[in-house]
Amino acid sequence: MNRYFYYLILVNMIANVVASVPRILLAAKTKGAIVSMILALIMGSMVTYIMARFFNKFPGKGLPELLQEYTPKWITIPLLMFLVTGWFSAGLTTLINYSFLLKRFLTPDMSLQWITSIFLCFISFGILMSSKSVLYTVETLLVFNIPLVLIIMIKAYTSEGMEWDYVKESVMYIYHTPSYSAFSTALFPALGAVNLIIFNRVFTKKQRMTLLQIGLIFFLLAGNLATTYFVPIGYIGFEHIDRLGYPWVRTSDAMRLEFGFIERVLFIFLMLYLAVSFLSILIHWHVVIELLKKVIWLKWFKWKERNLTPYLFVGVFWFISMQMASHLTEYQVTLYSNYFFNCLPAFFTIILLVLWFINRRAKT
Repeated sequence: MNRYFYYLILVNMIANVVASVPRILLAAKTKGAIVSMILALIMGSMVTYIMARFFNKFPGKGLPELLQEYTPKWITIPLLMFLVTGWFSAGLTTLINYSFLLKRFLTPDMSLQWITSIFLCFISFGILMSSKSVLYTVETLLVFNIPLVLIIMIKAYTSEGMEWDYVKESVMYIYHTPSYSAFSTALFPALGAVNLIIFNRVFTKKQRMTLLQIGLIFFLLAGNLATTYFVPIGYIGFEHIDRLGYPWVRTSDAMRLEFGFIERVLFIFLMLYLAVSFLSILIHWHVVIELLKKVIWLKWFKWKERNLTPYLFVGVFWFISMQMASHLTEYQVTLYSNYFFNCLPAFFTIILLVLWFINRRAKT
């Protein structure tokens, strides 16, 4: 597969290490979190394989084009708006979570609205770029950030502060019945390949999806989920880990780089995941913009031969984001994030059914 396909998967995996995902998983530590992650790993790998195989049959085409070609218009528009709701919610969840995170640990004197607006300034420019430019941006930032991710992960597993007895204690709950909430939450980091609904437009040649590639993706997803769940337990302990709002921030603050130019891993960790969260929101909201263009396009809304309809969408994004940042609390953000994750299995079941329908129509 094209290297950009792996970038979409990596960004979605890495970005969710800090936000609500570990918080919800650790809250289910005695309620089947481990079995839930195993099931999510299997399901996420299957979805990745299905998405890759499906879009390989239609090189250079996104889902909006396939819907217009193989489904009636009265189905196409509601489906596109359904997808817009899901992808916008994914980006908004990441944006609000990281805004709260930055306010608490980096800029406590700055208002949440200012932090959100600064985020939005950069994101607004990025989501209006072409899909190819978005992928180039993702590649550039990942090339600089993945080595730091690897350093932090290696340090996390090899540091003296990592108590493996706590991890062994958590594994004792592996036989508990899986939790639906933990399953749906663990599934989200494994769904980066679904962004092909738009970015497949860039892949104009058919790609191969081999068993080795699926095995590599499975290994990466397994390592991501294991790190997200077990490393905070190893550093903080099993007993009270579920009471922390940001377990991975506390974990990173327990690590030190003795020979680094910055000794406290916390500051490197926050800046690193600030960049990755930007990429995650950029990808999700770029997909939203491209989907909306197929639903709403005001031909008369122009200025100097430039159509301003996408800028109208960005204005709506700003309004909703600022309203959320002004009225939500951290507890509400976690609660609504949990609701969003719980909707994911049904949401992607509908998407897979749509792909099956398109594939059947294409054959006939």
